[in-house]
Amino acid sequence: MPNETLAKHLFHWDAQPMKWAMRLRVALHLAQALEYCMSKGRDLYHDLNAYRVLFDDEGNPRLSCFGLMKNSRDGKSYSTNLAFTPPEYLRTGRVIPESVIYSFGTLLLDLLSGKHIPPSHANMKFQALDLIRDRNLQMLTDSCLEGQLLNNEGTDLVRLATRCLQAEPRERPNARSLVAALIPLQKDTEASTVPSHVLMGLAQGVEALPLTPLGEACKRLDLTAIHEILEKLGYKDDEGAAAELSFQMWTNQMQETLNSKKRGDSAFRHKDFRGAIEYYTQFIEVGTMVSPTVYARRSLAHLMCDMPQDALEDVLQAQVISPRWPTASYLQAAALFTMGKENEALAALKDGSALETKRTGTT
Repeated sequence: MPNETLAKHLFHWDAQPMKWAMRLRVALHLAQALEYCMSKGRDLYHDLNAYRVLFDDEGNPRLSCFGLMKNSRDGKSYSTNLAFTPPEYLRTGRVIPESVIYSFGTLLLDLLSGKHIPPSHANMKFQALDLIRDRNLQMLTDSCLEGQLLNNEGTDLVRLATRCLQAEPRERPNARSLVAALIPLQKDTEASTVPSHVLMGLAQGVEALPLTPLGEACKRLDLTAIHEILEKLGYKDDEGAAAELSFQMWTNQMQETLNSKKRGDSAFRHKDFRGAIEYYTQFIEVGTMVSPTVYARRSLAHLMCDMPQDALEDVLQAQVISPRWPTASYLQAAALFTMGKENEALAALKDGSALETKRTGTT
């Protein structure tokens, strides 16, 4: 992963401390990662800590697979941090699924406090536990977060951490409960739509991509601008596209197929998008010719009619016909953004940018 560890950004930051919204996002992503692992029968993780959390090129947190264990016999060692080592491990020397939840609780405290206390400073760790028991939130909270916490978010996070740090394993929540508890904390809708690399102050991400006007319009979900660009492009990108032609091209059936395309183009030009869908569908279903541009235009028409799944299927078909066509990747991003699949949409934008770069020979 290209953007260091949680420990780096939380304890040893250079440019800016980690924002509260990003800390909450990290907590949720990690809980979701643990829930996924447990659903796949990988419910043991050795010494979960801030050094096991990495950030990808978009600034999103990822759980390293380094700590994954197949069974409890693998867990013969643990952190020497006595204060925050699961009590059952101290008794038995074995890691159980509930031990992972205990370690997750310590991570929640790291996110709240922004402090890394070395294992040798066990007395300071016990002081942190005392602060939790006394509900002394102000002493525990990172001073860099002043003015960022909303309502009782810090209290909610401490309450969840306290549940995770219960001495009896059976009293700790499971991963699914962690996810359910953390989702409501992502309630700042403005911050929740900001990409992770922006919250993290990283230069990576879609903002750094060299995007064409079409790519920029798809990034903004400016459907009107997309329509204008596709209309100007016409069918020039269909040159060299696969075609299934036969003697039918000289028959009345072929003429009717071409007429369907012309009617579709006319409807598209005049922004009659439901009509465009109907006529382009007639052209496609005959099957005597294939056109990536027709699929691209019908995709936008589907978006205009609030049918993003159909729009996505159209651009995927356009990619089958022309795998190296940037327009299809850009429109795929627009469909995915509409469906709320931001990470997949950003990946599609990257693909489109890369294809555009290869096409123009720029770097």
